[in-house]
Amino acid sequence: MENDNLNKLWDIQTNDISNFNPKEIITKAKKQRNSQYISITVMSLTVMVLMIYAFYYAFSQWNTFNLGLILMISSLTLRIFLEFYSLYRKEKQLISMAQKAYRSYLKKYYKARQMINFVITPICIAVYIVGFYLLLPYFKDYFSKGFYTYILISGFLSLTFVIIIIIKNIIKEQSFLRQLHK
Repeated sequence: MENDNLNKLWDIQTNDISNFNPKEIITKAKKQRNSQYISITVMSLTVMVLMIYAFYYAFSQWNTFNLGLILMISSLTLRIFLEFYSLYRKEKQLISMAQKAYRSYLKKYYKARQMINFVITPICIAVYIVGFYLLLPYFKDYFSKGFYTYILISGFLSLTFVIIIIIKNIIKEQSFLRQLHK
């Protein structure tokens, strides 16, 4: 994405219908894109660790432990796919649209993101939690009581931390959507 080309395209237009200038919109888009990259990276690393563990240790026989791993991996993979699709679609539109059309597109984009944020993400989190819950009896049987307690505490703290990050990003997206409607 070339900022100069985008600025030239938007500067040509005479009717400015928004409170944002092109640089502000580009800055906001970059910040949101960077937060999406961070989310994708964290989720991808988690999926890689789970997959390595699953293929190296878990799939020798089928049981609820394997089901738990598959639920965790699939929920994160779906979320990663949605983030990549959303990110790519937005960048593709950013390059090809004029300011007025892009502002209208952003409104539609963030409304579609609401579906991801308020429906799909909670389902993914619930599936992930169910998967983690299915792993707990195996952890309890195979690990010491201290390490099992560590897994419980770190698992819930990690999940809480991720949920806080997700909520923070949802609030930012909602705020940006409200600003677009002004």
